[in-house]
Amino acid sequence: MYRYGIVSLLAGIGHQAEAPADVLDWARRHRHATVLLTVDAEADWTTLTALADIGRSHLVVAMLTAPTDAGGAAAVRAGAVSVVDRSASPERLLHLVTGLVSGDVTLPLGVLRRLASEPDDPADDDRPPPEQLAWLRTLAGGSTVAALANQVGYSERAMFRLLQGLYRRLGVRSRTEALIHANERGWLRG
Repeated sequence: MYRYGIVSLLAGIGHQAEAPADVLDWARRHRHATVLLTVDAEADWTTLTALADIGRSHLVVAMLTAPTDAGGAAAVRAGAVSVVDRSASPERLLHLVTGLVSGDVTLPLGVLRRLASEPDDPADDDRPPPEQLAWLRTLAGGSTVAALANQVGYSERAMFRLLQGLYRRLGVRSRTEALIHANERGWLRG
């Protein structure tokens, strides 16, 4: 119901708005789109990262159900251009979307400060979101991609695609290189 309210709100000010069942498929077919994505569960973080992998021409707004400065900063690092509390008022959402259309990005001050104050540690620049780190840990433990896919609820083919996107983002070409990269940065501990 919430998403149809957003669609109606945006349509009311002249935007063509949709509520696709499969946002990744929709994003592949639409270039230069603005996506309002609720980020609540681990799968939403994966979707956020996958949207960034599809192309930087999309403007993704992470609508956080449990907003924190750290969560907002993580969403920006994962590919969001803006972050907002999912319970924001309709006026706030309209202000944010109108700003994006004109090229202005809105971030909560705490998120901006968090991003600005984070150490410039090249070893952490490409740190994946928690769910993808869990994938790497599972693979490092000897799991197959098929077993991982079954565990997290993806088809094996979809899991291979998601992992390939992760490998590209890390600047590596294979699972082995990704695991070496992650191990060198200490990501496989924990």
